[in-house]
Amino acid sequence: MGKLITTSKPLILKSKLLCFSLFYLFTTLFLALYTTLSQSKCFFRSSPSDPILNSLFNYPSSYGEHKYAVSTTRSTCSSPVFFSDYWDVVDEIKNFRKKSRGNDGFLRYMKGNADTFGGNLSTLTRFSYFNHQNDSIEIPCGFFKGFPISNSDQSAMEKCDNVVVVSAIFNDHDKIRQPKGLGSKTIENMCFVMFVDNVTLKGLEHHGLISIESNEYMIGVWRIVKVVKDDLYENPAMNGIIPKYLVHRLFPNSQFSIWVDAKLQLMVDPLLLIHSLVMNENVDMAISKHPFYVHTMEEAMATARWKKWWDVNGLKMQMETYCENGLQPWSPIKKPYASDVPDSALILRKHGLKNNLFSCLMFNELEAFNPRDQLPFAFVRDHMNPKLKLNMFEVEVFEQVAIEYRHNVKSSDGTSLKKMSSLRRTKRAEADLYVSNGSCCGGCHKYLSTMWGGESND
Repeated sequence: MGKLITTSKPLILKSKLLCFSLFYLFTTLFLALYTTLSQSKCFFRSSPSDPILNSLFNYPSSYGEHKYAVSTTRSTCSSPVFFSDYWDVVDEIKNFRKKSRGNDGFLRYMKGNADTFGGNLSTLTRFSYFNHQNDSIEIPCGFFKGFPISNSDQSAMEKCDNVVVVSAIFNDHDKIRQPKGLGSKTIENMCFVMFVDNVTLKGLEHHGLISIESNEYMIGVWRIVKVVKDDLYENPAMNGIIPKYLVHRLFPNSQFSIWVDAKLQLMVDPLLLIHSLVMNENVDMAISKHPFYVHTMEEAMATARWKKWWDVNGLKMQMETYCENGLQPWSPIKKPYASDVPDSALILRKHGLKNNLFSCLMFNELEAFNPRDQLPFAFVRDHMNPKLKLNMFEVEVFEQVAIEYRHNVKSSDGTSLKKMSSLRRTKRAEADLYVSNGSCCGGCHKYLSTMWGGESND
């Protein structure tokens, strides 16, 4: 007879308590890993039910949208941002638009014809508008020459009456990147507008993203607006300053705006950003602190040292002008302003008298000197009246809500891109330019006397 063979369960399966313990252990580990990877420690949502849309646009592989991302080592932040429920945010922003029209005063803008877009104003003229006490006074705020865009684009921009996200690419210097994490009603309540020049437009056509024969261009959520830069400034960076600081004039009916440098990709719904960083903080503007610098002179030194602007002599004259007119280094006396140097790649604004005045004054300074907008930032902010309510949020927050990419190193046809500064030799500071007033800027005197060696491109 054959032998009867019997089987038994492994010992590890005979203990119900052990099985339950192992199941609990692996489940807990999985949930912990999922939470760690899916939720940033820098911002929190009060509801997990936000209706996030899937990707609305896919680029051809040749476009290389996601090349050259800048890595960051920061994973936490000291002041986390809390996002409200998405649907509550949509309703609050709609209600704000209905209630706020005409409640914050308005500016009158100067008109006229000039050789430059900003009017080429003298120092005394520019500074005379810092103290704004009379709403009947007209403020110089660009547009002394026409802004060369099509009538259809201008009409579409005027219809943006809620929140607008604005960016610009000139000289094919960056890629167009689609924002992520958009809610299902966001596109209905927002405009996304990207300003480009003809060089960038040709690059987009080269990759098959648009047809130049079209009258209007859309790439994903972005409306592409062509600007004829030959009628504006020679420097592409200065042309980008127009939509960056005169957004309230290009979109006169918008309530809020977000400027996004083209090197950034938004990772959080813009409505949530406006609600958390501007509305909940009751401020006119929200902008990140600079990751390294606190004092304006530190940024000026870096601008000269790393050749971010070719005219070192002009940089010194700019800083001397501000010092002689009352620029002071940052100190706790300046609180609630947390720093004098922002990272201006991401700017969130509530359009109103104070924000619009600040933007106009900033633009005038940038046209007078150079497009390095971190240099006049503290001077304008500290000397303007009425005062700007400002939220300078932590650098870690900035790095969690946006991903930064490197600029293009080659144009679409494969040739190397040339920076504007590389076309000119760096100017050394003149030896006879020194600070005559020892009290200038307090601690700024030592900077002005030591930093301006400059390096030649010879």
